[in-house]
Amino acid sequence: MNDRTCIVTRETAEPDDLIRFVVGPDSAVVPDLKRNLPGRGCWVTSQRLYVDKAAAKGHFARAFKRQVAVPPDLGAMVDALLARAALGSLGLGRKAGMVAMGAAKVEAAVRSGKAILVLHAFEGAEDGVRKITQARRATVHLGGPAIPAYKLFAEAELGLALGGTNVIHAAVLAGDAGKAVLRRMVALDRYRGGSPDDLAMLAAVAGADDAAEDVE
Repeated sequence: MNDRTCIVTRETAEPDDLIRFVVGPDSAVVPDLKRNLPGRGCWVTSQRLYVDKAAAKGHFARAFKRQVAVPPDLGAMVDALLARAALGSLGLGRKAGMVAMGAAKVEAAVRSGKAILVLHAFEGAEDGVRKITQARRATVHLGGPAIPAYKLFAEAELGLALGGTNVIHAAVLAGDAGKAVLRRMVALDRYRGGSPDDLAMLAAVAGADDAAEDVE
């Protein structure tokens, strides 16, 4: 078995684009997100639809060449593990001073170019999200970075990770801790089949006529 070939798509990929699975002592398939569990492993493209397909279509048994027990909620299990890792890294980022919270501070971090990632809670009001999106557009228009924004968590989840209440908007700042948060959020978003809400739009907005309105 090619260690870097998805057992569903049969395509090779980099380790960060795949999830490794091993078989535990009870013959159950176990996700190995850190890629350090002992034993023979197989790889699945890091998107839930492929994990669900591998579980439903018998791909794990064929890959391991033995009967294995596939948890019925394997796809949800992986999602929960990725979400826990992302929130854990976010908490570490806060302790390192790499997270700004609140709409005003997030907007300031975006406009200064210090932010590398924006997070909106599911409950975020349209007006608050719109203002920060305008700031992201303006930053690109002025030659700054295109900053991705994600909606991955509820307000309560962000608040628990960041030690606050009513956390609707947060910005992750540049730095080693911030980059670690970014990697985790990108991995979770990819697994859920999403993408930064309008990163392509931001990349194209420089030079566009309507971007000037966001700067005024």
